[in-house]
This record gives sequence, C-alpha cells and structure tokens, in this order.
Amino acid sequence: MENAVIVDVVRTPSGRGKPGGALSETHPVELLATTLKALTSRNDFDPALIDDVIAGCVGQAGEQSANIGRSAVLSAGYPESVPATTVDRQCGSSQQALHFAAQGVMAGAYDVVVACGVESMSRIPMRFAAAGKDPRGPGMIARYPEGLANQGIGAELIAARWKLTREELDEFSALSHQRAAATAEAGGFDNEIVPVEALAPDGSTFTHTVDQTVRPTTTAEGLAALKPSFYTEQFAQRFPEIGWHITPGNSSPLTDGASAALIMSESKAVELGLRPRARFHAFALAGSEPLIMLTGPAPATRKILARSGLRIDDIDAYEVNEAFASVPLFWAKEFDADPARLNPRGGAIALGHPLGGSGVRLMATMVNYLEATGGRYGLQTMCEGGGMANATIIERL
Repeated sequence: MENAVIVDVVRTPSGRGKPGGALSETHPVELLATTLKALTSRNDFDPALIDDVIAGCVGQAGEQSANIGRSAVLSAGYPESVPATTVDRQCGSSQQALHFAAQGVMAGAYDVVVACGVESMSRIPMRFAAAGKDPRGPGMIARYPEGLANQGIGAELIAARWKLTREELDEFSALSHQRAAATAEAGGFDNEIVPVEALAPDGSTFTHTVDQTVRPTTTAEGLAALKPSFYTEQFAQRFPEIGWHITPGNSSPLTDGASAALIMSESKAVELGLRPRARFHAFALAGSEPLIMLTGPAPATRKILARSGLRIDDIDAYEVNEAFASVPLFWAKEFDADPARLNPRGGAIALGHPLGGSGVRLMATMVNYLEATGGRYGLQTMCEGGGMANATIIERL
C-alpha cells in the first residue's frame, strides 16, 4: 500500500466574515482558486496530473453552490481534464477532503490529488442554505421532538458538564490570540499564507496578507466584560445546569477563507522530484450525541489512538479546533493533554473558522509547526454540526 504524503499545504489569510471584512467583496470561488493557483506556482509539476480535487464547503448555496470545487478548478486555470467534487461534513468538511484524498492514494485510486476547502461567511451566512425550511425529516423530528438547540448551547453544556469556569474559557481565548500574534510576528505563518488579491467595496483591488481576526491586545480581563451570546429564557428553563459562559470573545468569529493541500503517493512525489513534508499515519471518525453536538473529538481521538498504537504523550502537537473555547478545554481534560502542545500557534478563536476551509487550515498550521520545532507526530480533530468529528494523525518527514 502506498504512503499518502503532503507535498504542500496553504491557506488564505482570514477575513472577518461580515460586510466590510477584508475578503467580503471577494467571490468564494476566487478565494478557493487562489489557493489552488498557489499549489501549482509553488511546486514544479504539471496540473494535468491531478486525478481529482476534493473541496469542503458547508454553505453549498448561492455563490457556493453548483460544485464550487469544479468552479474553482476552472477559475484557477487548471486543465479542463481535472475533475472536482464538493463534500459537506459540516465544520470538518475539508478535513474529510483530506481523508478522502489520502485514502484514495493509499487505495491506489489516485497518484496526485488536491484536498481543499472554502467558506465565505460574509456572503453565505450560516443557515442560509435552509432558506427558512426545516432540513430535518419527520423521522428525525420524531426522534428529537424538543429539537437539537444550537452549537452555542452545546458549548454551554460542555462547559457545565466538564465544570469549566468563565475565567478558564476567557484565559484560554486570550492565549489563543497571544500565541497567534506572536507566531505572526515571528513569521511562523509566512510559509502557509498565500496573499489574496481582494476586492474593495469601490471595486478597486488590494492585497490581503495577514489574518484579520487576530487581536494581539486581547486579555482575559477584557474578555470578562462581554455578555453571554446564547442566553434565552426558553433555553434557561430547558437547561438549568448552564452557567452562561459562552461569549463572542471565547467563540470563533465568523470568517472568510480558503485552504488547499497537494497530496500524492510517496513514489509519485519522488518521481516528480518533489519533497514530501508529512505522511498520513491514521484516520478516524466518530458520531456523538447530537444535542450537545460538540463532544465528538473525544471518541474520535480514542479511536485514532487505538488504531495508530500511539499514546497521547507520543503526539508533539494537538490541533483541536476552537469552535468554542470549551471544546479544546474539555478535550484536554479527557486526555490529560499537555496544554503547551494544544494549539501552540493559536486556534480558530484567533485565526478564524471559515467552516469548510478550516480542516485544511489546521493542517497547514500543524505541518509548519512540526517542521519548525522538529516534532514527529501531529493530531488534528474537530467537532462538527450534528454530533460528529474527524481525527487525523500525520508524521512529519
């Protein structure tokens, strides 16, 4: 069986996912095409060799509909012979694209494949795809007659069940910004960020090069002044255990962005004279309770550690997506994980969470961190809407 290796992995800088954000005037197809162009400009190979492009996207509606992966392939100038598909595993969509790409290589179905993802949350808001319609069928409604609440309530329930205090959540969130700002200042993101020729509201263009969501001056004391985001009287009656600790400051911001990874069989990379940077070591998926929704990283991690034969202490970096601060903090408690290895360059609270693009974004940050520190193994996992999670272990080469 072939090793599946990462030859390159890139991302756009984040833009605030609301009108006026740095990338809000730029079409999502162009965001994704920017990362695809970067893979071919940074690596000397013929794009006609690409067997498939697998794109993650959550809001597959409006400007992100009609197979945005294929649209981006054509916009990037790839040969028309290069196919593409678009997948949705909620927040883990592009991490799932990584899995499908690597597993296709290992199965012998692909030699060269791109896994990528995109989300323009300023142009396609969350729940836009439903357009006022209920996406659940009668069977699901009958199974969960009270409804599944929302991810913010899930984050609150995690904080309550794992006894996470508001202070812990805010301190972790401030650290995310501090780590991301320090990494940016030291040039630690330079090898993963590709500039975007972005549109301004007046139709002019400018080059966007830095993460707009990072706030270097963030402190836990400042975050403590923010009010809870998800409190309603109805939810307070339904969930009396909730302490109402989740705020805009300890949640990931709405974000625009894209990312892409060039994946090959190790033999093909050697044949083409390209340097493999990491190999895929193990994969896992898990479903979890859909009401609390965000606990899937725990069973997914247990699965992948058992499958890989590794212990948590064997892993040099853990990228646990910071959809809300309570998610990586509950995960760290479950595995008694070293906090210094948890999102060591900051996470989505600072760097943003462009839904369908986040999985490959985490991978870009993790690969570059392992290379900079000489680490061997990296573990990536993220919670997903509906109660699911992906987990991936890579080995730096």
